[in-house]
Amino acid sequence: MSKTVLSLKNVTISQGGKVILSNVNLDVNHGEFIYIIGKTGTGKSSFMKALYAELPLTEGEGKIVDFDLATLKEDDIPFLRRKIGFVFQDLKLLPDRSVKDNLLFVLKATGWTEKEEIQHKIDEVLDKVGMKSYVDQMPHQLSGGEQQRIAIARALLNDPEFILADEPTGNLDPQTSIEVLDVLKKINETGKTVIMATHDYAMLMKFPSKTLKCEDAKIFEVVQKTV
Repeated sequence: MSKTVLSLKNVTISQGGKVILSNVNLDVNHGEFIYIIGKTGTGKSSFMKALYAELPLTEGEGKIVDFDLATLKEDDIPFLRRKIGFVFQDLKLLPDRSVKDNLLFVLKATGWTEKEEIQHKIDEVLDKVGMKSYVDQMPHQLSGGEQQRIAIARALLNDPEFILADEPTGNLDPQTSIEVLDVLKKINETGKTVIMATHDYAMLMKFPSKTLKCEDAKIFEVVQKTV
C-alpha cells in the first residue's frame, strides 16, 4: 500500500486576507506525478506556496511529508523545506555565481560542511539533470533550458521526498519544455513525488498523468480529455 505523502482536509488557503482556495481535499501518494492546471490567478502558485509553508492554512488540516502544516512552527520550516525541493518559475539562480557556487550556497545554508560530501552531492545532482560539464559556467552563459535544469538540480540537493515545480517550462520553447519535463519524469521514476503547475496543455496530452485544476477558488481532479 502506497504511503500518503500529502493529505489536505477542508483546507482554506489565503493570501493578504483574501481566500485563494477553499475546501481543498486531496491525498497524494508516494511516487505520484501530478499536474496542476488553471488560468493565471486561479491559485496554482498559492497552492504550491502553502505546501512549502510560505502561505498559511487558515482553515482545515494539512500534512506533508510528516509535517503538520496547520500547526507548523517557524523553527520547523527549514526542516520541512529540506524534504521538499522547489523549482521556482523565475529560477532564482544567483547571477554572480557559477553553477557550482549556486549549489554550494544551498548546501552550506542547509548545514553541509564536509568538502568531499559537498563535491560528491554537486556532481550527483548535475549528473541527474545532464549538466555535469557545466559546473563552472555562469547562469548568463546558459540557455533557458539549461538554467532550468540547474534549478531542478538545486531542488534535488537535500534528497527531498517531494518536488514542487511551479511552471518550470513557462518561459521555454516547446522542444526545451519536453526536455525539461523528461528530466522531471526521470526523477519521478526514481521514487520522488512530483507536483508540477503548468499551463502547457499540449504537454499534458503528450505526457498524460493525473491532473488537478484550479478554478473558482476550488481545486479538483479532471479527466485529461476534458482539459
